[in-house]
Amino acid sequence: MWKDFKKFALKGNVIDLAVAVVIGGAFGLIIKSLVNDIIMPLVGKLLGNTDFANLFVVLGDGSFETLAKAQEAGIATLNYGLFINTIINFLIIALSIFLVVKLISKAKKKEEPAPAAAPTTKKCPHCLTEISIEATRCPNCTSQIE
Repeated sequence: MWKDFKKFALKGNVIDLAVAVVIGGAFGLIIKSLVNDIIMPLVGKLLGNTDFANLFVVLGDGSFETLAKAQEAGIATLNYGLFINTIINFLIIALSIFLVVKLISKAKKKEEPAPAAAPTTKKCPHCLTEISIEATRCPNCTSQIE
């Protein structure tokens, strides 16, 4: 069983997948930081010092200045600001991945199609049987082939 597991785990595809997951996780952290630390403060500033993380509706009794205070009090909230942050985060990740894939596809050399193989058979003009391209007489109808 150990031998089979070792063979499976050391296949190229499994290692490639593991590397992709680790790099993907790191890429996700970079994008999250880009959104939360750079883009959202700028968007909030453009919209009149709005902090999207504190855009919420209290579903219970009371009034709270921040989402953290409402959650600390145990009050249910509708967190539409966090949802907006998540949508912007998704759009940036999708755009980043699109641009990376676009660059990789441009960088790849375009594979030229393989030349078509020369035909090895032809049809007899009299009986339409497939015959060798080198044949001078049809084996089916015995006609002379030019």
